[in-house]
Amino acid sequence: MNMNKWFQKGILMLMAVAICLFSPPVAAVNARDLDEVIKAGRLRHLGIQYANFVTKEKTGLDVEMMQQFAAHLGVAYELVETNWQDILPDLTGKKVKPKGDDIDIVGDSPVRGDIIATGFTILPWRTKIVDFSEPTFPSGVWLIARADSPLQPIQPSGNVDLDIRAVKTLLKNRSVLGLKDSCLDTDLYGMIETGAEVKQFASDRNLEEMIPAVIARMTDTTLMDVPVALVALEQWPGEIKVIGPVSPQQGMACAFPKSSPNLRQAFNEFFKQSKANGNYQKLVAKYYPSVFSYYPEFFKK
Repeated sequence: MNMNKWFQKGILMLMAVAICLFSPPVAAVNARDLDEVIKAGRLRHLGIQYANFVTKEKTGLDVEMMQQFAAHLGVAYELVETNWQDILPDLTGKKVKPKGDDIDIVGDSPVRGDIIATGFTILPWRTKIVDFSEPTFPSGVWLIARADSPLQPIQPSGNVDLDIRAVKTLLKNRSVLGLKDSCLDTDLYGMIETGAEVKQFASDRNLEEMIPAVIARMTDTTLMDVPVALVALEQWPGEIKVIGPVSPQQGMACAFPKSSPNLRQAFNEFFKQSKANGNYQKLVAKYYPSVFSYYPEFFKK
């Protein structure tokens, strides 16, 4: 009888160990698709304080858009603040390391949100770990310098490839600031090949601080994406200037776990309606009024 009890206990312990070993990680369980978001009654929006997409006042273009999307789904809205290092693990439950246009998965992480909406640029390596919505905002990367810099803005040729080459010829022996593993990664745009002195901004700091670094003469120039540059030109009038592009036009979009195809489809349908009825254009005009001058085709109904 006692032997039977010990045998039963042994079997139970082995089963418990097997469950621990072979059960999926908690992060994978917490990645939610549309039906689970609706059942939970809450949409968790992953955002970073960044330009006018997510502001320190917890408003902004992407905040309002996600609030409207949550209302469209009939659920409550929650802003989950994060940072550039953690935002993909917070969505997917996987820690990743970019490797060119590919990635290495280097660990697991708890899932904290259902959707990224924070002026998130579509990059080839990011598509390996998330699925993007339809593009929600146009972008690109510009070279920014102090207003009194001897570098002069290029004359646009009408051909973006020629303009990029013209900008790069100006960079020999000039310092240029970038941010690794982001849309401002100098490796993406061949900055070392220009003869520039490449500097890396601390990855745990807000990339909006890169332009103040130029103003403070910590670097000759910095890479900066269009939305932040537009805000900065208004924030520091007469202190900075745009030299020209270092990338073709890019797109920003919302990002979803690859296990959430229905939530992504629901957003794309919502966004299509929002553009068709002009509501999205009103939001853009509220937070980025000057962008229509640069990308008029993108915002046509």
